[in-house]
Amino acid sequence: MTSKHPSESLTILTDLVLPSETNPLNNLFGGELLARMDRAASIAASRHSRRISVTVSVNHVAFNKAIPLGSVVIIEAKVSRAFKTSMEIYLDVWIEDRKSGERTKSNEAIYTFVAVDENGRPVEVPQIIPETKLEEHRYDDALRRKQLSLVLAGKLNPHDATELKALFV
Repeated sequence: MTSKHPSESLTILTDLVLPSETNPLNNLFGGELLARMDRAASIAASRHSRRISVTVSVNHVAFNKAIPLGSVVIIEAKVSRAFKTSMEIYLDVWIEDRKSGERTKSNEAIYTFVAVDENGRPVEVPQIIPETKLEEHRYDDALRRKQLSLVLAGKLNPHDATELKALFV
């Protein structure tokens, strides 16, 4: 199986925040943003694996800046690391000023997807070869995040979490 670059999975969703998608403060509902991010991550995972890809977990979401009614929202998703059958998808959310075109980062998230066959069984996915410093950083951090998740789920002995131990030794 040929390895791929994160850029091959890049998915950019651009949309407006409409009145029916806002809370009483006229900001985008968090759940609406989560759904949009899930769709972008799903496309990125499928582009990478060329398979049906299903959400396994939402590992991290940071709602750092409210997204007001009428805003142009841009969600960028790409695979940050691939394991045997799973893929970590890193998402950056931007608000674009409609007049200047200037973008401000508002949110970020990390989702995990698994590629499956027609019967819903996990299948192997291509590995990732990061190209930029940011991609290398996210790639390296993905293994620590995976080990932490496995330790917390009781699926990995903390003594075997070599990447996590390296942070403290």
